[in-house]
Amino acid sequence: GLQIGGGINSSNAREWLDAGAGHVIVTSHVFHNGQIDMERLRSLVASIGKERLVLDLSCRRKPGDATGPYYVVTDRWQKYTEVKVDAVTLLDLGRYCSEFLVHGVENEGKRCGILEDLVQLLGEHSPIPVTYAGGVRDISDLDRVKELGRGRVDLTIGSALDCFGGSISYDDVVKWHKKENASA
Repeated sequence: GLQIGGGINSSNAREWLDAGAGHVIVTSHVFHNGQIDMERLRSLVASIGKERLVLDLSCRRKPGDATGPYYVVTDRWQKYTEVKVDAVTLLDLGRYCSEFLVHGVENEGKRCGILEDLVQLLGEHSPIPVTYAGGVRDISDLDRVKELGRGRVDLTIGSALDCFGGSISYDDVVKWHKKENASA
């Protein structure tokens, strides 16, 4: 179940998989010079297969545009690309990978609540499994992601967990997960 990201590219992805990673997570290598570099993406898929590739669509809105579209950001979330996270992009890129990882960068690590409109967009339009990260503040956000994401969006929690200094009990998250998946 280990996934690895950071510095992954077409020349080293296979090494990480051979060393035991189940998937590689890629952002900057594919989103190059503000665009989707289809040559790099196709090369990566040819090298490792789409079933082992997770595309990181970490995104944020442009400054001063509180209700505008989300754009993929790269290089430690500092560089905006021209790639919008929308229905068209999700459908197009979903043909090249097995999963999306989407950080709501504006709320990441702040424990201020999830980006509800982003979770809703992912639940409505992602053609493949998608995991959202960013802003979880309490256990109710798990229910909210399930609702807004139509049961199709997974959630990752970081700084809000008690083991990382937050207020959400890891044990409570495990209980929630077991209860929600008891019939699955």
